[in-house]
Amino acid sequence: MWWALAAVALAIAAAPFLLERARPTVAKARPDAPGQVAHLPRGDTHYQWTGPQDGPMAVCIHGLTTPSFVWGPIAKGLAGQGFRVLSYDLYGRGYSARPRGAQDAAFFVAQLEDLLDALGVDQPVTLLGYSMGGAIAAAFAAKHIQRIRQLVLLAPAGMGHDLGPVARLVVNHNRLGQWLFMAFYARSYRAALEAERDTASSIPDAVDLQLAELELRGFRPAVLSSLRGVLDEDMQPAHHAIAAAGLPVLAIWAREDEVIPIAGLGKLAEWNRAARQEVIEGAGHAVAYTHDAAVLELLRTQLIR
Repeated sequence: MWWALAAVALAIAAAPFLLERARPTVAKARPDAPGQVAHLPRGDTHYQWTGPQDGPMAVCIHGLTTPSFVWGPIAKGLAGQGFRVLSYDLYGRGYSARPRGAQDAAFFVAQLEDLLDALGVDQPVTLLGYSMGGAIAAAFAAKHIQRIRQLVLLAPAGMGHDLGPVARLVVNHNRLGQWLFMAFYARSYRAALEAERDTASSIPDAVDLQLAELELRGFRPAVLSSLRGVLDEDMQPAHHAIAAAGLPVLAIWAREDEVIPIAGLGKLAEWNRAARQEVIEGAGHAVAYTHDAAVLELLRTQLIR
């Protein structure tokens, strides 16, 4: 009987990881991808260009769970303002590869370094980061001040966030946290997305596109690694370096954001007194595609051309 109970326990413990291995790889989904793929040292990276080829360049970094399509409305608007816009999928999301390695800030900074080098981008760019992308953008800018013209942070991580009790548990408990995440994250993620299904959006199928990420191998481990990596890092040194260099910074916050609280505005003001900060009223964390018109108006009036 004890052997039977042990076998059942082992099966339960292994099930989330076996199911993950059974999911299709991103390579099977990639033939349907828009844009192009760059073959980088750590893995293929999916990217898209939008806007006139001779415009000033803007590079967009997305967040923890939603790939580069989240930038669609803003990228189109920036293109209309004359920018040449590059958006790409972070490793572990969208149509990009799922390489091994701790997904800390250095991991994602290296991906962007490799991508810009592969595409021959040698001019200073306007760097935009949304949510977790805000932390990555700050880390990149602090390391490569000379490659950045200005920094835009949209509902940025790195100054305090609340991804919920499950996220806190998996970050603070190694093996137990990993098992709980692999077993139950999808359920909480689906519930959170379904609650947004009736929200007005400039990306009509945003919920279904986000849910589709769960079907591909490597998405869940990537999210977990980022929670334990870049999202658990102290971004204060990066912002101090940015402030010391005098790099122009525009931070845009969502008043009703329950993921990245508006309190981050005060923390950024402490770290960088020169940063310009704006608040979009009535917007939640999905501000990039629910209030993109308001975001674009701020970018139109405040960005350096």
